[in-house]
Amino acid sequence: MRAPSNAQSSRHHQVLNLAVPAFLSLVAEPFFLMADSAVIGHVGTVELAGLGVASTVLTTVTGLFVFLAYATTATSARRMGAGDREGAAQAGVDGVWLSVLLGVISALLLVFGAPTVVSWFGTAASTAQPAVTYLRIAGCGVPAMLVTMAVTGVLRGFQDTRTPLVVTVIAFSVNLILNLWFVIGLGWGIAGSAWGTLICQFGMALALVIVFVVRTMGTGVSLKFQAVGVLASMRDGVPLLIRTLALRASLLLTTWVAAGLGVVALASYQVSMTVWTFLTMALDALGIAGQALTGAALGAGDKSQARELTRLMVRWGLWVGVGLGMLLLAVHRVLPMAFSPDPAVRSALAAGLIVIALTQPWSGVVFVLDGVLIGAGDGRWLAGAQVVMLVAYLPMVLAVRMASPSGASAMVWMWVAFTGFMVVRGAILAYRERGDAWMRVGV
Repeated sequence: MRAPSNAQSSRHHQVLNLAVPAFLSLVAEPFFLMADSAVIGHVGTVELAGLGVASTVLTTVTGLFVFLAYATTATSARRMGAGDREGAAQAGVDGVWLSVLLGVISALLLVFGAPTVVSWFGTAASTAQPAVTYLRIAGCGVPAMLVTMAVTGVLRGFQDTRTPLVVTVIAFSVNLILNLWFVIGLGWGIAGSAWGTLICQFGMALALVIVFVVRTMGTGVSLKFQAVGVLASMRDGVPLLIRTLALRASLLLTTWVAAGLGVVALASYQVSMTVWTFLTMALDALGIAGQALTGAALGAGDKSQARELTRLMVRWGLWVGVGLGMLLLAVHRVLPMAFSPDPAVRSALAAGLIVIALTQPWSGVVFVLDGVLIGAGDGRWLAGAQVVMLVAYLPMVLAVRMASPSGASAMVWMWVAFTGFMVVRGAILAYRERGDAWMRVGV
């Protein structure tokens, strides 16, 4: 009877070894935004609302290319599971070159098209100006953000989530210091916050590239640009790009609704979405463990292990979600004080945080299942499923826009609608996981 117990203990150990460092690493990016929000919130509500628009654009653009991390994790994990270390490293090299190309193009579009992009949200002129300022500066860091994604992805495939953790902790610490210095010390306002974030993003990318180059020495992999490999990496990432486009569209729709409900609603939504993103990254750490472990198990041809690990991580997602929800409920009235002195913003934010807290257990299950299917290379199915989820969300979010609630009521109904989206998403993912079509073995 001890062998099964030891095997189960080993699986728990595998999950924790990947998920804990991944969690601490993932929350660094939301911490960047939370630090920005906390500092800018004390500059003014208009500036905080502007940051809300700009950060939504940036996270949307970088989020569109999250396949640079997800695809390289799945591919490198499969090849490592099959014993092909050189192939795993080459997937990372191709992903880095692709991230540079996509990053430069995106940065140029953001820097020169910032006013147009901000105008799409229908924000007031007073809010649009700080949003454009932040976007033009921080947008220059998109290439570095994408390179960071690609290198982090291949390191995860190597079962290494500790290195990205070390780099991101250092970067967050520097970012907080720079924000306080530039914004408050030098009086640069929202521009100072953008410069602090930009410097840290490039520092992270450089550090991770150096680690990757050192780690792949002796594998025989070529670091040169190879058009065939880059195109293959892009082709493999297209289904995940479509999936992410549909997912980001739902987030953009929610921001659009918030912008139409006034400055207080938009400022409150900015902070509540930052908190939700922080919790999402915490739960997604289990999804990342799912990507790496599922890819390795299927690469080694072990379907039963893939199934057992999935069930284990789903339980982890549920209970971690319960813990996060309870923690957020405990601080839902205190937390708003750190982000704004405006009583209206604080009241609306507190109401929204209650809804977010109650949905965390289900969110934990959703993010684990999403990670497992990504690790299995089930990108094509995920692309179609996410489009269905977006279509289902449209009537929910549009109903909130038409009702035009105000104050705390606006935050409650916006997050109730988004909860409906998460319910549909989880149900569809659970349906897929119950079958065997996603468990394709081999490289």
